[in-house]
Amino acid sequence: MLADLEVLVNTESPSLDLALMSRSAEVLACIMSERLGSAPQIIEGDAGPHVHWSGGGSPRVLVVGHHDTVFPAGTVAARPFSIVDGRATGPGVYDMKSGIVQAVHAVASLADRGGIEILITADEEVGSGSSRELIEGRAIACGAVLVVEPSAEGGALKTGRKGTGTFEVVVHGRAAHAGLEPEKGVNALVAAAELIGSIATLGDLDTGTTVTPTMASAGTAENVVPAEARFKVDVRVVQPGEKERIEAAMAALVTSVPEAGIEVSGGITRPPMHESASATLMPVAVQAAHDVGLQGLQGAAVGGGSDGNFTAAVGVATLDGLGGVGGGAHADHEFVLVDTLVPRAQLMAALLARLTA
Repeated sequence: MLADLEVLVNTESPSLDLALMSRSAEVLACIMSERLGSAPQIIEGDAGPHVHWSGGGSPRVLVVGHHDTVFPAGTVAARPFSIVDGRATGPGVYDMKSGIVQAVHAVASLADRGGIEILITADEEVGSGSSRELIEGRAIACGAVLVVEPSAEGGALKTGRKGTGTFEVVVHGRAAHAGLEPEKGVNALVAAAELIGSIATLGDLDTGTTVTPTMASAGTAENVVPAEARFKVDVRVVQPGEKERIEAAMAALVTSVPEAGIEVSGGITRPPMHESASATLMPVAVQAAHDVGLQGLQGAAVGGGSDGNFTAAVGVATLDGLGGVGGGAHADHEFVLVDTLVPRAQLMAALLARLTA
């Protein structure tokens, strides 16, 4: 497992780099072919190739992951795969190449692989635009989904996720000299400030909805009334209906600054994965953990999104967080605890065996 993980981590796969993503898919396909005894299908997509393997028979369970990472080309040269003090490090080791390795070795350990499919996509980190339809289709065909995203704290599985999205607001004003005739301008920055204050009140702690302005820019020079201002808003929702409420509120934005125009784009692109989506699978995972001697397996709802949001939204039972145990996702100190790799693969194998029995 460590040998395969080293190969995958040292094969760079930054999102949207088509050449490197193609190379990553080839390397992953070779590993899967060697471990599983049959070759996967490489499915071309606008953001890079997706890798799909089937164990044959009637589809019963889909294992979902992604091989793209957030790290730019050249990161491996500075931080190649290494193991120090029981921690494996390197770009993408935790999110989520360790999860891929665990899944492949879990399936490889099973004598009967019928009904199992593995789908490793190329664009999860950038919204899954080219893979969403494929993911949803195979999820519906299989009827159950296991997502090998990293675990929650302490190795907990992820039983729920917030829906996520980003809005961009562009405010259009009119430039004028800030000292000589500011009254002839339309201050886009003032309008944006008013809108940001209003948007920041849209969150609702009782429902778990968060609405957070995150990035902003405005103006061209210190002595010019800003003709344009832009800002982005991160949104997370849990409860049904909140997506529609927030999107309606963003579409209805108004400002008291005369003549200022407002343009809103984006939206909540990942629907929430409600905890009900994992209600039938989590007890099976606890039983599978008992089968392999793992005690105290827990589940947790988390704020981040994954492709499990899509599969849950189309009504397919979904359990997430079956990947690596470690920390530092998307950070330079990202790591996986080496001594958890085999137990997590055993957990996955036992869970797959129960779901396909």
